[in-house]
Amino acid sequence: MTSRRSFLAGTAGVLALPMICSSAARADGGLADAVDRLDQLHTIQVMRGQEMLFASAPRGGGLDRLANIKSCSKSIVALLLGIAISRQEIPGVGARLGEVAPSIIPANATVGVPELTLQNLVTLRAGLERTSGANYGSWINSPNWIADALQRPMVAAPGSRMLYSTGTTHVLGAALVQATGESLLTQARARLGAPMSIEVPPWVRDPQGYYLGGNEMALTPKAMLKIAAMIRDGGVFQGRQVVPADWVRKSLTPRTRSPFSGLSYGYGWFLSPSGYAIARGYGGQIIAAHASRGLAVAITSDPTRPARSGGYFGDLMQLLDGPILSMA
Repeated sequence: MTSRRSFLAGTAGVLALPMICSSAARADGGLADAVDRLDQLHTIQVMRGQEMLFASAPRGGGLDRLANIKSCSKSIVALLLGIAISRQEIPGVGARLGEVAPSIIPANATVGVPELTLQNLVTLRAGLERTSGANYGSWINSPNWIADALQRPMVAAPGSRMLYSTGTTHVLGAALVQATGESLLTQARARLGAPMSIEVPPWVRDPQGYYLGGNEMALTPKAMLKIAAMIRDGGVFQGRQVVPADWVRKSLTPRTRSPFSGLSYGYGWFLSPSGYAIARGYGGQIIAAHASRGLAVAITSDPTRPARSGGYFGDLMQLLDGPILSMA
C-alpha cells in the first residue's frame, strides 16, 4: 500500500540543464544563489507574460520528466470541480454531498455528512477529523478510504475552520466521478490535459478504484508552469478558456486560513499576502501565479523530505516574495 512519502515517478538520472536567465534575472542576482544553496530544490521556472525569466534544474529529473506534485493535486481537483459546475453536471458549490453523490456515503457515516456541501469539501472545512498528518498512514491502509473519511468524528462545525485533510479532497474527487460519470483521470486528461497539451498519467487509486483526489498526481515541471500561467491569466491558456474565469476569481477569494502556514485559502488554492495563488505539495512542490505582476512560477523539490512553513517551504516563500517578485 502507498505510504505518505511514496514517489510515483522515479527520478533516476539527473539531467544537466543549463540555467536560463534573462537580463531581468541577471540583474537580480539573488535567485541563482538561492537555487544553489537549497539542496532540496530540483527545478524552478519563472515566467513573466510569455517570457521565461529563469529556468534551472540543478537536481532531479529535469523539466521534461514527470514529478510527483503531491498535494498540488488538491488544486487540480478544485479546478475540475469548477469545470463540472460550468458544464452543469453539478448545480454549484452549495450542492450537498447527499444530493450529488449519495452512493459514496456509507450507511454508518457520521451524522451530518449528507449535508456537507461541496464548498465545505473544496475549502477543507468539512469539520471531520483529519486524515492527513499522523492519521494518513492508517487512512490509506483502511479497506475503504471514502468510508473511513466519512466515518470520522466531527471535530468542528462544517464550514467553520480549515482542517487540512487529503480524505476531504478524496471525497470531493469521488463526488466528481459520480456527478460526471468519468474518472478523475479521464476528467484531468480531457478537461485540463488536452486543452493545454499536458500529459496526465494514471496515479494511485483507492481499493474501490477511485483515483486519489488529493495526492500523488504526476506532471512535468513544464506542465506545472502551464497551469500556473493559466491561473495567472484567469483560466485562459493560449487564447482558450480552459477553466471558467468566474471560477478562477472565486477560487482566489479567501474563504479560510491555514492554521499551519497562516496563508489564506480559497477553492483549493493558498493565497499569500503578497498576491500569489499557490498550489502546495509535500516536500516543496509549488505551482504559483501572481496575476498583477504577470508571474507564473513552478518549483519541484525532493518529495521525500518535509517542507514545513518554518523550514524549507518558508525558504521557498522567501524566494517568491523576494528575488522572484522583484523580477516582475
